[in-house]
Amino acid sequence: MFEQTFKNIDDILHKDAGCGSELDYVEQTSWVLFLKYLDDLERDKATEAELSGKTYTPIIAPDYQWTVWATPKLANGAIDHNALTGDDLADFVNIQLFPYLKKFKTSADSADTIEYKIGEIFSELKNRIQSGYNLREVINRIDELRFRTHAEKHEMSHLYEDKIKNMGNAGRNGGEYYTPRPLIKTIVKVVAPQIGNTIYDGAVGSAGFLCEAFEYLKHSKTLTTTDVVTLQKKTFYGKEKKSLAYIIGTMNMILHGVEAPNIVHTNTLAENLADIQEKDRYDIVLANPPFGGKERAEVQQNFPIRTGETASLFLQHFIKILKAGGKAGVVIKNTFLSNTDNASIALRKQLLENCNLHTVLDLPGGTFTGAGVKTVVLFFEKGSATQNVWFYQLNLDRNLGKTNALNEKDLAEFVELQKTKAESENSWSVAVKDIDQTTFDLSAKNPNKKEAAALRQPQDILAAMAALDKQSAELLATINALL
Repeated sequence: MFEQTFKNIDDILHKDAGCGSELDYVEQTSWVLFLKYLDDLERDKATEAELSGKTYTPIIAPDYQWTVWATPKLANGAIDHNALTGDDLADFVNIQLFPYLKKFKTSADSADTIEYKIGEIFSELKNRIQSGYNLREVINRIDELRFRTHAEKHEMSHLYEDKIKNMGNAGRNGGEYYTPRPLIKTIVKVVAPQIGNTIYDGAVGSAGFLCEAFEYLKHSKTLTTTDVVTLQKKTFYGKEKKSLAYIIGTMNMILHGVEAPNIVHTNTLAENLADIQEKDRYDIVLANPPFGGKERAEVQQNFPIRTGETASLFLQHFIKILKAGGKAGVVIKNTFLSNTDNASIALRKQLLENCNLHTVLDLPGGTFTGAGVKTVVLFFEKGSATQNVWFYQLNLDRNLGKTNALNEKDLAEFVELQKTKAESENSWSVAVKDIDQTTFDLSAKNPNKKEAAALRQPQDILAAMAALDKQSAELLATINALL
């Protein structure tokens, strides 16, 4: 049901003059979906309060509640034909609803409340659905959805992830929001966070790492009431520069069950590294920072190792913001291991001297749909220098792509061997003392990979062809003699 509803909504938005791409479809579906989700959440809280003999005060004032402006119902449950539509609906949403919801940002008690998140989301968004008739159709479709049971919320969160994935596949700047979920799950598994750890992603995108870490911790043990509060309020932290990614990341976490995500809309790299204090640090960093971008000179001033390469600045930020003993799993372009520019060499030296870079996962091309770059995952712990780096090269017997994506089974051997850092055809260890101490080159050169059968020399191929020609001529002569 959810899946078909999303498809129907995309078809409606495709006809609307204000929505030109998959990115717009996700953004506009998100805000309507969020208000419907909020209505279901409020009804659940009202029921809980009633059962415990308390009174629940709704977050949203009566005139702005979903069942009043969006889907007023008749006694038989059908939507009232007098419900707002056309220009009346568009005017209400643009002139009354959005300004009302924006005010929550200033009136909320604190930033870690759902009220504040409502205000922040609607300060970043605008309604792009130009036709009030199309908006009416979208609202009617979304009203069919239910978020009341755990199973419904679980299905909804997975389908929302699929929408984000499709947005990434649509190309342009959409790909930066989506890291393959099997890869994220594997990274979380290897880093193995525990309840009580603070987990941070400074390039949060669609919040895939934080969502998967939440799922991992939720199922790691039987949760106490204190554990639930810890996961809701004191575990997950993110920063995101782009408005659409910020909205989608926040929505994604809410749909996964984190009511007021600690995601801040800011440029992480605008923060001076020298200003990061102990109170600002985290136990775990999980991230796939954007690579290939170029930062301006004034942003580079915030970093001791100055470079325009976005990913290299993020890596410096992650090392600095980790607590002593903190653990990280970070995706980065594989050229980081061998680039010969001064900044890359200095950054590799810093990583090896300040952290234990214990594992490097070398991924095949095509891991990231729509991006031809090859990537590696760096797993490190802050506080002690690296002695040995264990490499694992993911060699698959197929090419990865949209219809043949990476799956968890592909990564199962890596997860198993990583526990003991065992040697295999795909894995090996390198002692830091044995690498070049001037370049700190960490290129992933697998010494255990079996060489393919040697190609024949041209003269051997020509000789074989001549021999075959001779055999054919003799056979033809024999046949002719018999005729």
